[in-house]
This record gives sequence, structure tokens and C-alpha cells, in this order.
Amino acid sequence: MNATDKPTSVLNVAGPPGLAQSLQTLRIKHTRIRQVMDELSCLIYPESQDSILMVCGPTGVGKSALAKHMVNAENERSAAEMQADAGIIPAVYVEARASGEDDFSWRLFYQSVQEQLDTEIELPKYHFGIDAGTGRMMRSRSPKDRTLAGLRTSLEKALRHRKTRFLVIDEAAHIIHQTRRNRLEIQLDTLKSLANQAGVQIVMVGSYDLFQLMSLSGQLARRTHVLHFERYRQDNDSDIRAFRACVQKFQDAAASIWGQGLMPYSDVLHENTLGCIGTLSAVLTRAAKLAENKGSWSTEHLRTALLSELQRQQILEEILDGEAAINPGLTRVMPKLPKASGQQRKVA
Repeated sequence: MNATDKPTSVLNVAGPPGLAQSLQTLRIKHTRIRQVMDELSCLIYPESQDSILMVCGPTGVGKSALAKHMVNAENERSAAEMQADAGIIPAVYVEARASGEDDFSWRLFYQSVQEQLDTEIELPKYHFGIDAGTGRMMRSRSPKDRTLAGLRTSLEKALRHRKTRFLVIDEAAHIIHQTRRNRLEIQLDTLKSLANQAGVQIVMVGSYDLFQLMSLSGQLARRTHVLHFERYRQDNDSDIRAFRACVQKFQDAAASIWGQGLMPYSDVLHENTLGCIGTLSAVLTRAAKLAENKGSWSTEHLRTALLSELQRQQILEEILDGEAAINPGLTRVMPKLPKASGQQRKVA
């Protein structure tokens, strides 16, 4: 969108209140999500040797939408089984929250998973009192089932009881960001052990930072499979068409706000959002909110909602660094067939 573009009023906003906000929660199952989900569906199965599946991609590409689509799709596939046994929860979604602590909080993580399993959580409860002899406050020791180890054991039992097949951890890079370098292997070992003991597969979804976990040890690398959740590139015709299809869906979802006014700016949106659908959703949600506030839609709202050049450049640098790191690591070479030991004699 050039600076010389004049604001052009397209139509008065007549949509229902909150329509712009609904764009933020709109989940588009676009081509890239379907591709990754198809690959994951093949890799998630009982007794798989891939304890951990790792989905890496740039910021704003739609990783959280993918994670939620996975769980919803599994629950839909298992609807009959869940109806027959109300205790079954085949897939669980949880976010690896940044707790603000110096190290990653496994207690908070285990409790978050337990909440999704809808099981009773035994949170620590302490009895306080005053020692008659010293006058000091006393706190009784926590029972074993309220320790971190006890909470972990309770979670393993809950996952088996619920017959959970896989656990999706969104924002999994927080595990890395809140962990000292010399403890990273321990953190991944903890997840691998949880997968083995509970009989589930763990799908870690996060930024390109996750990929560094593959270099920690050969044992962990062997039990982990990495998938690249790529953006839609502007130098690929099929990617351009797929991105335009996403813009069309956003346009259709809020046609009462901008009518047919989005599609002419599809290429501008592709360049500004770097082909990342999550970023596209954020930009269009802002544009729609601005239009609702003014009571009419204009291209000036879209201009205001776009990423600034500073934002775009920072994100682009991170994407290029991430792609440069992950692409060689995902290269797989098919060995050539051995040559025949001898040639057949020609028959006269």
C-alpha cells in the first residue's frame, strides 16, 4: 500500500457488535495446516517410537491454530468412542506458560494438564502453627502425594485412565527460554519419560528455537521427529494462491464490514505479514476494529493496522535465521542402490 493511496470509504459498517472481535477467534483450516495435520496423523499411533513430535515455525504462522485444530479433529474422530465411554479424553491441549520463575515450572505444567483432564488436583495444603517452646511458626511437611513427584505420578495415572493418545504443548519454546543451557537435556528427558510412562505421544509446538533441542543427544534425536510449519512464500505460485484463499475467507467472514474491499490488497497483505496467517488475522482484526469504531470502512484503516516496517524487518530477520537453521537439519538423503556386481553377458 503506497503512501499516495487516498483513504477510500467503501461502505458503512452494519455488522453485528463484536464482529471484528470474532475475527480474532476465527480458525481457518488452510492448506499449510492441513499438510502438517496430515503428516502428524500418520505419525501418531500406538507404540510409536517417536515419543516426541516437534512442530517448528515462524512467529505468527498459525501454530496455535494448528495445535487446537489437532485436538478438535481428534475429538471429532473419537466422538463415538467418547459417547460409549464418557471418561475418554483422546487428545489434550495445554500451553507451556511462562511463570516468571527462573526455571521452567513443572508443577504449574502438570497442574495445567490435570485441569484439562478434568481430574481432581491435589494442591499442596499446609497446616501452620506456633511452636510452644520456641514461639516460631511451624509448617507441617507436605505428604508425598502433594510433592512434585506425587503430582507427576497422579498425572501419569490420569492420562492412562483417560486413554489419552497425544498431548499437545503449545508455546513449547517457553521450556527452553526458562531453562539453563546445561539443563535442557533434563527437561526434554522429563517429557520423554512422561510420554513413555503415560503411554502418550507429545506434540511440542513452537518457534524455531525448539529445533536446538535436536542437538542435545543422539538418544533424544532418535525418539523425536521434527516437522516444519512453513509460511506462505511470495516466490511460489501455489503459496500465493493459498494465501489469497485465506484473505478471501477473512473477507467473507466480515463482509458487512469491508464488503469486497480486501482482495485487491491481497499482495500487500502477503508482503506485510510475510505470509503468516496468524499475523494476517491480527492485522485484519485491528483493521476491522478501527472500522467499527469509525462506523465506516476505508483503506486508511488497513494502512494503520499493518505492521510497521521496523516490526516487519525484525520478524523477517528471525524467520530467515530460523529457516536457515532448520532447513539443512531436515534434509534427508536417500542412499543410492548398489551397482550390480557383474554385468549380464550379451547373448549372441
